[in-house]
Amino acid sequence: MEKTRDFKLETEKAQKDFTASVIKTITLADGSEADFNQTLIERLLSEACNGLEDAVDLDLISRETFNNFFEKMPLANVMPAAIMATRAFIERDPAYSTVTARLVLQKLFEEVTGQYADHAQRGEIYRSYLPKYLERGIEAGRLNRRLATDFDLEKIAAAIKPERDEDFNFLGLQTLYDRYFIHIDDQRIELPQVFWMRVAMGLALIEKDNDTRTNKAIEFYDLISSFDYCSSTPTLFNSGTCYSQLSSCFLTTIDDDLFSIYKSLQDNAMLSKFSGGLGNDWTPVRGLGSRIKGTNGVSQGIVPFMKVANDTAIAVNQGGKRKGAVCAYLETWHIDVEEFLELRKNTGDDRRRCHDMNTANWIPDMFMQRVEQKGTWTLFSPDEVPDLHDLYGKEFNKAYLEYEQKAARGEIKLFKQVEALTLWRKMLSMLFETGHPWMTFKDPSNLRSPQQHVGVVHSSNLCTEILLNTSQNETAVCNLGSVNLSAHVDKNGGLNKEKLQKTIHTAIRMLDNVIDQNFYPIEEAKNSNMKHRPIGLGLMGFQDALYKMEIPYNTQAAVDFADESMEAISYYAIKASTELAAERGAYASYKGSLWDQGILPVDSLKLVDEARGFKGPVPQTAKMDWEPVRESIKKHGMRNCNCMAIAPTATISNIIGVSQSIEPTYKNLFVKSNMSGEFTVINPYLVSDLKDLKLWDENMIQDLKRFEGDLNQIDRIPDHIKRLYVTAFQVEPKWLIDSAARRQKWIDMGQSLNLYIEKPNGKKLDEMYRYAWKTGLKTTYYLRSLGATTAEKSTIDTKEHNKVAPIAPIGGVQARESYQPKEFCGIDDPECEACQ
Repeated sequence: MEKTRDFKLETEKAQKDFTASVIKTITLADGSEADFNQTLIERLLSEACNGLEDAVDLDLISRETFNNFFEKMPLANVMPAAIMATRAFIERDPAYSTVTARLVLQKLFEEVTGQYADHAQRGEIYRSYLPKYLERGIEAGRLNRRLATDFDLEKIAAAIKPERDEDFNFLGLQTLYDRYFIHIDDQRIELPQVFWMRVAMGLALIEKDNDTRTNKAIEFYDLISSFDYCSSTPTLFNSGTCYSQLSSCFLTTIDDDLFSIYKSLQDNAMLSKFSGGLGNDWTPVRGLGSRIKGTNGVSQGIVPFMKVANDTAIAVNQGGKRKGAVCAYLETWHIDVEEFLELRKNTGDDRRRCHDMNTANWIPDMFMQRVEQKGTWTLFSPDEVPDLHDLYGKEFNKAYLEYEQKAARGEIKLFKQVEALTLWRKMLSMLFETGHPWMTFKDPSNLRSPQQHVGVVHSSNLCTEILLNTSQNETAVCNLGSVNLSAHVDKNGGLNKEKLQKTIHTAIRMLDNVIDQNFYPIEEAKNSNMKHRPIGLGLMGFQDALYKMEIPYNTQAAVDFADESMEAISYYAIKASTELAAERGAYASYKGSLWDQGILPVDSLKLVDEARGFKGPVPQTAKMDWEPVRESIKKHGMRNCNCMAIAPTATISNIIGVSQSIEPTYKNLFVKSNMSGEFTVINPYLVSDLKDLKLWDENMIQDLKRFEGDLNQIDRIPDHIKRLYVTAFQVEPKWLIDSAARRQKWIDMGQSLNLYIEKPNGKKLDEMYRYAWKTGLKTTYYLRSLGATTAEKSTIDTKEHNKVAPIAPIGGVQARESYQPKEFCGIDDPECEACQ
């Protein structure tokens, strides 16, 4: 009731001070009514616009908000009306995104604490609310009780920085609100800085005592709340909760018996339930037409079992937070590979299709060499060639040739010979037509694996960046987080290596803590993770960093920066892991690893060259002094068997407000769709530069909409601006591959590398993927072509309203004559966010 009386007084004062031309009636929380005028709207919005007056029009958004009112509208709808009005102007200036985020923040404070809080009040509110939050969360069974008992809560509360609430844009804060903040009966109980602190405290729980836990939690909080680094989505979801499944990816090998197959499907369900993304290695399962000794029957091959795995992933939807997701891997010599290639087709027998499962080819070098030679390729059933699954490099080549000779002599019953080039073309054709299977390469993934002394990498994960050993007893697990590279570019346009080292030092400790604090749904995952302790530090904001340095993506300078920045990340990540080994001990299977042999990731490039018989195009040079790192490894070993992997970061980069992962900018102006809705995305760096040139006006906005963010068609934009703000489909794939290859030499696992091509054809795809293999890339991810819809032109001054241009299909799906209002060309966004 106190809120209602204050509100009435505020309304009456506004009406006395100003003459309002229009007054509307709203319904208050207690059921009574009050008049509401535009002046009061301006008062509600003015704080959200504080400091942004030069970029936003307060009168405009207040009028639009007031126009959204209807007679006797509930008071609870006032702030949503303001949010809806303000977000519509984001295309005019990125500052409107900040204003909208501040309005969302106001709404959140009222929902969580029951009161609106201005800037001056938020610090005190945070300090007083933290213990109440912990009490509510623990009582509701959402939070770990240790959060309230194992920390100095007064010190923790004092460390919260409420001013960092102002750093969010609308997409970032709305994403957290919709999907990350803990709620009870659909009412949020977390504020942004409480959320970051909960994640940090959860990751500090394994530290040795209360003082250390408190200090480390504050250190972790400072890192993630500053947006210098962000943990992966499962960690953000579950850290500090009662079910702390914090890992991103799980990789399994499925053996050739019914018990193993159905246990693997059960494992998939349990892992998916707690937010894990799955990669399944299906290669050991016998092929269609092979003999089953126990029943004297004939196998139906891998496809029927994959169909069950597909449906399991859909059935287990990760607690309603997002769809379960899985990727199936198959080696190119498997007898069922041709049917495997067609799993995602929309035609054919639907009982032998997997419309929801991702698929990937696990390609040995020998197949690529046969393609180069235009030779033949032999397909086998794994029950007759069981050792091929565990072999790679020269040993695989030798065994494969022997099996081909046995087949020629009739000693192998089930095999098939095909032209390697014909199969390769079918692989490319299906990739273009259905978006799958992705191209991933077995030999460089294994030849460069630090853990080849204790097992084999049989597949990657759902997003193709994780490369870890799997077996019947070990389900590989990886724990991910990403450095915001943009935040480590200094004012002079250089890489701030001192800050980067500090960030990575803390980040590696956070990632290592995940392993011990983690909840493991299955024993095989715990066994593997505890023994090897893999982590995957990646990056995001690569494109933002290039903008700050004024380097176009499609230049040699960008390739060189990819090399320089990844060398620094690799250097500090490995250094941090070996320093952690000095404190906590080396991982259990360290002895005999490449680390133990003194072979660092950059050194292992030579192993690939030796196995292939030719030198790859990537220069094996370094700029930093690696000798201290090598000496530290000799002395202390490594805490983690693997340290680096570049994940897609599609969701966490939205939260932070930077470009995802290593991706080029998709469009300079477009609408992004995700589970939180549709969001206008405009390039803030471009807007800033155009403002400096006095070119940012209403006509420029209309031109960007008309030409869908393509600067080349806007004559008045200078050429140097057009070169800097080149977009994904304007960058030749070669530049993406070259930059990725430079990064790959420093990474002990892999990277999620999307390849963009505006007008794909067989020749371009052939050249692109052969080049990717020759450069030594371990994996590639999505092949992206332009979507089937263009901007709806009804809001643009043109005679061609609502016209849809025919363009290339998404993953081969035929373009349809349809449009999405006010939406720009879409791309085939991955549904999985386990790595993001």
